[in-house]
Amino acid sequence: MIEHKDPNPKGQLDEFEIIVMAEDSVMYESPYLGQHGISMLARATGGGVTRHILMDVGQNPTGLLHNFRQMNIDPACIDAIIITHCHYDHTQGLAEIVAAIGKKDLPVIAHPAMFRLNFITAPFLRHVGVMSGDSEDKLRAAGAELYLVTDPLELMPGLFTTGEVKRQTDYEEVGIGGLATIEDGKVKADSMPDDMSIVARVRGHAPIVMTGCSHAGIVNIVKQVSSMCGTHEFENVMGGFHLIEASENRIKKTVAGLSEYQMKAIMPGHCTGFRAQAAMYAAFGKVFTPLQTGMRIKVSAGHQADH
Repeated sequence: MIEHKDPNPKGQLDEFEIIVMAEDSVMYESPYLGQHGISMLARATGGGVTRHILMDVGQNPTGLLHNFRQMNIDPACIDAIIITHCHYDHTQGLAEIVAAIGKKDLPVIAHPAMFRLNFITAPFLRHVGVMSGDSEDKLRAAGAELYLVTDPLELMPGLFTTGEVKRQTDYEEVGIGGLATIEDGKVKADSMPDDMSIVARVRGHAPIVMTGCSHAGIVNIVKQVSSMCGTHEFENVMGGFHLIEASENRIKKTVAGLSEYQMKAIMPGHCTGFRAQAAMYAAFGKVFTPLQTGMRIKVSAGHQADH
């Protein structure tokens, strides 16, 4: 049983800005490149300290670095990388990105199970986890210091990971049929224990949640963060919700589960799927915005959030 609490209940940021560096779609008339995957850059300021954290790297490092150049952002500004889970569309080219950042002992935070074999068999046997070019040895050679942890991990007061997410709902599952791994020579269904998210708390605002694919279930994630932070209000819940292949029943229950919480903004994208996005737009109205490459979201203490 997973029991987690906020690593620092009193921790607060002064400002938190998110830039969507890569996503399946792009903003209208933008020069950015989209890709099947997700990557978001967060700039966190608190206590006179500002740090830049990259969440995931998509699957095309050339496209991701192109977007960095188009946005006039130097990858060298990145102080840490958080990987939400093992899949290639979040991790492919990670070693190349670490090398482009050009720092020694760069914290790369992930679950201990990230490097396991993770595969599907339809239409044919295919590994969909971390590829050989991004192995632990190659990441370390590129400059990474691996922080492999199941618990929530605080990066600075007001910014932390969820750690493993407790599965509480009876209608959410990983969202990919036939996903498997091998343990002790035996094929087993893969429950995606490594799926985790990022939480930011800005003074005067409800929590912000950044997800990769929500294989743990977006409602399970929101439930866990609600418990960790002691609130039913959220400033923003954004990222991939992995409902693209979900049944209409699951989509309906997911929307109902999210509607139990007060959302100031909800921004699903990547693997969420059009049907689920449409259902969320119908339920949340102007609170809903589809995630797109190039978007910038800023939340500052003492100011209304810029969604």
